[in-house]
Amino acid sequence: MTHLPTLVYDLALILITAGVVTILFKWLKQPVVLGYIVAGFLVGPHLNLIPTVVDSANIAVWSEIGIIFLLFALGLEFRLKKLLDVGKPALIAAAIGMGVMVGIGFLTGYLFGWTNIEGLFLGGMISMASTTIIIKAFTDMKVQKERYAGIVFGVLIIEDIAAILMMVLFSTIAVSQTFQGMQLLESLVKLIFFMIIWFVVGIFVIPTLLRRVRKFLNDETLLIVSVGLCLGMVLLAHSVGFSAALGAFIMGSILAESVGAKKIEELVSPLKNLFGAVFFVSVGMMIVPDLIVANIAPILILTGVVLVGRIVFATFGVLVSGESLKVSMQAGFSLAQIGEFSFIIATLGIQLGVISEFIYPIIVAVSVITTFTTPYGIRYSENIYNQVAKIIPKKWNKLLVGKQNEQTKKSDFAQLMEHYFMPILIYVVLCIAINILSEMYLVPFVTLHITTIWGRVLAATLTLSMVAPFLYGILKTRPRASAFYQIFLRKLPRIVVLMFILLPKVVCVFLVLSVLLPIFPLGTTILILISAAIVTIISFNPRFALQSEKMENAFLENLKDEEK
Repeated sequence: MTHLPTLVYDLALILITAGVVTILFKWLKQPVVLGYIVAGFLVGPHLNLIPTVVDSANIAVWSEIGIIFLLFALGLEFRLKKLLDVGKPALIAAAIGMGVMVGIGFLTGYLFGWTNIEGLFLGGMISMASTTIIIKAFTDMKVQKERYAGIVFGVLIIEDIAAILMMVLFSTIAVSQTFQGMQLLESLVKLIFFMIIWFVVGIFVIPTLLRRVRKFLNDETLLIVSVGLCLGMVLLAHSVGFSAALGAFIMGSILAESVGAKKIEELVSPLKNLFGAVFFVSVGMMIVPDLIVANIAPILILTGVVLVGRIVFATFGVLVSGESLKVSMQAGFSLAQIGEFSFIIATLGIQLGVISEFIYPIIVAVSVITTFTTPYGIRYSENIYNQVAKIIPKKWNKLLVGKQNEQTKKSDFAQLMEHYFMPILIYVVLCIAINILSEMYLVPFVTLHITTIWGRVLAATLTLSMVAPFLYGILKTRPRASAFYQIFLRKLPRIVVLMFILLPKVVCVFLVLSVLLPIFPLGTTILILISAAIVTIISFNPRFALQSEKMENAFLENLKDEEK
């Protein structure tokens, strides 16, 4: 008789227990996610009332997959256009909430008698909400389409991005005991670079590809292709130092712009539910009753700090951005918990040897308690708002309405950024990406097989041919292209206007130079003159103009706000 893998035993135990407990919670009209956590506690290694999980490591792997599919499904629901719509309130709320909570965490650690580094890490742990818990709660309550849900999703994305930078910062401070701003700036630039590459290339290539092979995609094939793209982006994100969750969300957002997005969402839903359930069960398995009893005082204090601090300052952040008090409070109550990134930061601190190991179970306990309270906070936030609205003085009535419905005219600077600098930035990033790939693969391959000077000439020609349409896109971005620019530039000194006119040309020369310099070790002056000549040829070549126009049209077509 063959040996049955322990994974099969563990999954059977988990799913049967979770099924029974969640049915009970449904009958009691309680959030399902809490049922999963209770089920995890029952089958975990710290309670022996019923049979327990044999191999926790396997379950941890499945829970990681659960996070990936939960974020992938979120991306499918949360299109890029919607993210841009809630960008301002989400950014303001995240900046205020995270900044204040890091400070409160540091102060709380100091009052506990912990070291400064432990206080800093504690601030990081309590400054970020749990994406997976909020997504599950929103899904169960069917509130994903609400205004406050969109803002919360935006805050979560910004917090995940900030978490990456925070871990870089904490690591450098922990190792060197100093703040290394250049390393943090390098990480920020790398993050912006890859985000632009992912979104622009992804939205340009993937929806176009799926549209062309649409007739070959039945449900089975579409599911396989979608999951493959998701995991591929996860691998890419991990390979450049970012979180798997961020990669999964990005691919979901890209596929949300493609034909068949609704069908993909429908097909992925069972996977999300299965692996998501395993994730929340794994959270329940981390509950250690003995450690909770031993550290009950700091656990209760930190729980109060998280609940009060995140509700108050998340609400304040959204309110400052111009949203109504109702939306702000609903968002604030939704963000009142900590989750997976808190565990990651705690693990990082332990690995670096700068925080004590007893902090980890404390954070787990706080996370579990705030996970329990989150669904109730979301459910009753509107009732609490109604009570608060009754006692607000009439002179503060503007708080109830907010400014989100006001028609605000974009400033001259905002329009300049949107129509002038942003297109140049996107094209520059794409050119740099093509050049990097060329230096890594194309140039070595060509020069290996053609060892004469003509090999380098061919490699340079192929690379420049690939970047030429994007160079043309930069060159056509002129400040005289519209009446707005003519009016705006009249307010500026002539030297500044000249800089606006010359900027695209100078950028293109440097981009061409960056291609030629590694291939031809000639004098820089000669290469600058050659680069300027190449840029001039590109600017007057109608073939590159046609290619640039086709690419822009394809990109815009994929971004059309239509029913997928």
